[in-house]
Amino acid sequence: MSFWDKLKRFFGGGDDDLDLKVREVALAIVEDGEHFSATGVASRAVGIADPALRKEAEARLHALFERGGIPGYTRTEIAGMWLYHPEGVDPRDMPGVPVPPRPPAPSTSTSTSGWKPPKERASTDPYDTSGTLTLTPEQLRERAKKIVPWRTAWIGRVDVIPPASDERTALIDRGLVLRGLLTQEDIDEIHRIGDLWLEHHDSARMAHALGKKSADEAIEARRRERAKKKAVKKAEAAKKKAARAEAIATRRATDVIFLGEGVSSQLHDRRAEIERLEAFGLPVIVTPEQLAAHLGVTIPRLRWLAFHQEAAQTTHYVQFEVPKRTGGTRVLAAPKPDIAAAQTKILETILAKLPLDEAAHGFVTGRSTVTNARPHQGRDLVINLDLSDFFPSVTFPRVRGVFRSFGYSPAIATILALLCTESPRRTLTYDGRSYQVAVGPRALPQGACTSPALSNLVARKLDRRLRGLSAKHGLTYTRYADDLTFSTGSETRSELGMMLARMRHVIEDEGFALNPKKVRVQRKGGRQTVTGIVVNEPTKLGLPRTEVRRLRAILHAAKAQGLQSQNRENHLDFRAHLAGKIAYLAMIDPARAKPLREALDACRI
Repeated sequence: MSFWDKLKRFFGGGDDDLDLKVREVALAIVEDGEHFSATGVASRAVGIADPALRKEAEARLHALFERGGIPGYTRTEIAGMWLYHPEGVDPRDMPGVPVPPRPPAPSTSTSTSGWKPPKERASTDPYDTSGTLTLTPEQLRERAKKIVPWRTAWIGRVDVIPPASDERTALIDRGLVLRGLLTQEDIDEIHRIGDLWLEHHDSARMAHALGKKSADEAIEARRRERAKKKAVKKAEAAKKKAARAEAIATRRATDVIFLGEGVSSQLHDRRAEIERLEAFGLPVIVTPEQLAAHLGVTIPRLRWLAFHQEAAQTTHYVQFEVPKRTGGTRVLAAPKPDIAAAQTKILETILAKLPLDEAAHGFVTGRSTVTNARPHQGRDLVINLDLSDFFPSVTFPRVRGVFRSFGYSPAIATILALLCTESPRRTLTYDGRSYQVAVGPRALPQGACTSPALSNLVARKLDRRLRGLSAKHGLTYTRYADDLTFSTGSETRSELGMMLARMRHVIEDEGFALNPKKVRVQRKGGRQTVTGIVVNEPTKLGLPRTEVRRLRAILHAAKAQGLQSQNRENHLDFRAHLAGKIAYLAMIDPARAKPLREALDACRI
């Protein structure tokens, strides 16, 4: 068995990493036959960074020695520490040992009760030189030279105070005491402070590391907390977004809050005058949902019908032009079935129940051109005025004001006004698509069934003011749509200009415009007509003679040649056309219409 194997067998003991490291370092020194200390072995085995671990390594070395010893080695207490050296060797002859050997300690025992450090020797004389006075300074230097630098971890260190167990440090300590530079108490205090420094010098770094770790953990915790809050906020935002989308969908299905730019400002106001509506016998409608139910449509359908667009590919009207009798063309807007049905409902349930001024005769049940002309029969002076662009001048705000004046809330009045008005449009092409672009404000379309009734309602104040002005000056006033008629039984030429000026001022003040080309002043000496009816005679009305003679000539020629031969204007149903003219004559002058009707019945096709 080799010496190496014998040492391994004698060491025995634990098999953890610390034991293995201590054993490895000790075996390497024993093979070289050199002396060593527990501090040197511990420093080489575990370093000096952890004083507690270093002390544990020293204890492990002492325990290993006490369990079985090291073959050929013993230990001697020198300068307060155990020095391990070969048996039979005088420690004084060993290089690097600063003091003569002391009485051998009974440390070769194999007791396993654990190593206990020797008690410190009481020193009463700080300059006790026993054992070292025989060493001259040269001998001390020679012993110091024999210390192997790489066998100690303290040579060259300027950041720590080496422990007293270090052989080089022990030699220096004894030299300082021998020369009276320091006392033993000073040396002990220095090493006490050094040991404390070794124990605590890394505290700041450790605290910094722990603080940094704590800060990192705090930052990470903060990040997790923020991520958690962010997730919660996202979930809440998603929930709110879903709730808002649901609320919007519900409101879209049950309410109207926007109907286009420039017309939606009053849709939020639902304050209606219930008592006023009931006084006029009008349906009480407060919300868009109630209006949709009244018209028999859904809220989305109502929104579609009333929505205002400046440019649209399709509209609710078919616009076309017809020639005027006086020259030029008139733009008509025929409503499509959906909007026409809504307008018919509005006319029948709302507009037909509203009162009009007594001067209005056009588009009024029970009144006609005949009732409009009758008050002006046999007068000395008849004045005819014509309003320019009558329907286009009745704009959306004025129509909304009409509905508001009878008690409807601003929201309902807005929707009703949008259903009854439309903008004049022009067809334009952009990016290959055709658009109907609004070229003017929304107003009453010429073709909607609600336009005549609304124009009469808007003109109520105009009628009242002109009727009052006429009564003041002894005139009679009537209006049929845009035709205004004034008559008097005694002409006063000096006042005629003044009265015409006042009439024009009232008309313009009420938001209308007078057509100067159609102002006619008719005196008794000439033919006086009111809406195409002759009113010269005080007892009867009639059509102009040219119209009656034309009808008689057509019927006379048709008797011999047939009706179709006289259809020079290519009417689709010429007989119905003639029958309508004769019926109109019968309404005005029944006696003159009777022979014409008989002549029409006798005509062949």
